[in-house]
Amino acid sequence: MDQEVDIINTNTRNEKIKNFFVNNKKSLVSILVVIILALCGYFGYEEFQKRQKANLSNDYNLAKIKYDNGQKDIVEDFKKIINAKDNTYSPLAFYFLLDNDLITSKEEINSYFDIIINDSGLDKEAKNLNVFKKGLFNSDFADENQLLDILNPLIKSESIWKPHALYLMAEFYLANNQKQKSKEFFEQLASLEGASQKIRTEAQKRLRSDFSE
Repeated sequence: MDQEVDIINTNTRNEKIKNFFVNNKKSLVSILVVIILALCGYFGYEEFQKRQKANLSNDYNLAKIKYDNGQKDIVEDFKKIINAKDNTYSPLAFYFLLDNDLITSKEEINSYFDIIINDSGLDKEAKNLNVFKKGLFNSDFADENQLLDILNPLIKSESIWKPHALYLMAEFYLANNQKQKSKEFFEQLASLEGASQKIRTEAQKRLRSDFSE
């Protein structure tokens, strides 16, 4: 008797499963198609990114070879690489132009800094390094508010580049004869936990040499 009941229950369960698939055939097929398309899209995009990075690598190396061979009309080649917003070759192209004085417009340079910082997909500390470099570049001509606007994301963070940002602001204020503000930044740096002993010691030396009464 128990065996017959088990057979009936099994048959009933199998019938329910069969009916479920029959009644929901269209929905199940749609879900399956969506999954297949999503997988194809994912792997297709991954392959596209690999090809794009390979192309950018070739473009970067070719432009660099042209420059090394004395061809100077490669600026636009590097700019295209920057505007591709790649986390490897866009920064390389930008700093190649900057280090070789192939771009001089402050506005254009800052716009490329913004692309590298905001749009190229750098990891957190690589992004912070470029924020500091942007601040360093602007420190020669920016006013106080402009420089603070650039460096505040570091100053208010726990980034490894925070001490460098504090030191830059301290030097900026000292160069502009704002000694009290400079002193405040050096004091903050000298007592900053997590800063390297070297930069804290340097801040303490500056406090003794430039602000001792």
